[in-house]
Amino acid sequence: MLYQLYETQRALLEPFADFAQATAKLYTNPLLPLSQSPFSQRISAGFDLFYRLGKGYEKPAFGIASVPVHGVNVTIMERVEMDLPFCELRRFKRFSDDPKTLDTLLTQPPVLVVAPLSGHYATLLRDTVKSLLSDQKVFITDWKNARLVPQEEGEFHLDDYINYVQDFIRYLQKQYGNCHVISVCQPTVPVLAAISLMASRGETTPLSMTMMGGPIDARKSPTSVNHLATQRSFEWFENNVIHRVPNNYPGAGRRVYPGFLQYTGFVAMNPDRHASSHYDYFKDLVKGDDASAEQHRKFYDEYNAVLDMDANYYLETIQTVFQDFSLVNGTWDVRAPDGTLERVRPQDITTTALFTIEGELDDISGSGQTHAAQDLCANIPAHLRLQYDVMGAGHYGIFSGRRWRDMVYPKVRGFIYAHHPAPEADSAPVNDGELVLAEDAAPQIAQHSPPHTHNTARSAPASNKRRRGGR
Repeated sequence: MLYQLYETQRALLEPFADFAQATAKLYTNPLLPLSQSPFSQRISAGFDLFYRLGKGYEKPAFGIASVPVHGVNVTIMERVEMDLPFCELRRFKRFSDDPKTLDTLLTQPPVLVVAPLSGHYATLLRDTVKSLLSDQKVFITDWKNARLVPQEEGEFHLDDYINYVQDFIRYLQKQYGNCHVISVCQPTVPVLAAISLMASRGETTPLSMTMMGGPIDARKSPTSVNHLATQRSFEWFENNVIHRVPNNYPGAGRRVYPGFLQYTGFVAMNPDRHASSHYDYFKDLVKGDDASAEQHRKFYDEYNAVLDMDANYYLETIQTVFQDFSLVNGTWDVRAPDGTLERVRPQDITTTALFTIEGELDDISGSGQTHAAQDLCANIPAHLRLQYDVMGAGHYGIFSGRRWRDMVYPKVRGFIYAHHPAPEADSAPVNDGELVLAEDAAPQIAQHSPPHTHNTARSAPASNKRRRGGR
């Protein structure tokens, strides 16, 4: 019922938001005699703010048209490499007509970025992807809004998330021999589980895994997010935050944790900060500070765009990660696509390099939660380990913004290249069947820094057939 009430409210508010937008433009129209007066500027700013607060926010675009590679701009084209019911594996393919740059693109390592499925879209990692594209082939998990997935596709569980990640890793291994994995926030836990299971089966594991700001051990330095999960029972979450998708969406009838509830929780964590930000936006409009106003719009276009999560996945994440602490307690069993249960054993990982990153001021994943992966992966050799605390960075600062670009990314790039194998002298790039002037797959991939050859690329076994929802 709550979801239906929310949709009714949104439908009723929409025409008023449109009216506010039109009025804001009217009061700044240069043909209006008093359009440049302080009074008109204030009226316009007020209506513009009302429009921003009342409008609906759709999934943003990544919008990465080009990136510099060694001083040369290359064109970016997005394409979907794998399309599963609840996720797309999206690639940012790079094109250049400069032969030297093309040679560079061909030899750069492939990286799988596992984006969070925790309320926002994968576009929240736009800054992360843009930085990586200068030095790596980049693929990202673009999770779908559960309210748009028809019920015929089945349910989506935490086990499915893990199996998806393994399928994506195997896909990149098949294309390139091996890959590197970066997980940001929520996916650090299922990514560690996915790689652990691959190691336990004797499969080839990624060359490196970089884990940033995630709740590997949510018992350490608990935040308000952790407190909410531990103070409420599993039944409370099931009875109070799970609702069915209304009939006006393709996923009608699906049980979900609605995005608008997640958004309300985000705002409730720092209400004063958001109120101040909106007031500053109003003042910027009045002053005519278009640059600051546009920066505000870009941030909230992303922040206000939220998606629904399948109820099974959400509830199992709450219980497994934040209530039972199954990963750190060694009690986590994951159901494989063939129905068998497998115990998650991070200690079985021995050849994948591990880099953990935490923000000093992170108010979502507390201090020590991500670094806990270092203790769990006890059999990874010391020379394959690294951890980094980003001074002055909050949660978003470790993967977006100035601190990400200036402090974090150089270390991530160095870590990936340090654990990437050198090319064989007689290997040659193989065209992937697309345009000649595009980055291509190669059986062995070069690096531009001194190599460490602790991991050797091997052929990965064929992926298990994916199950379509359900257990």
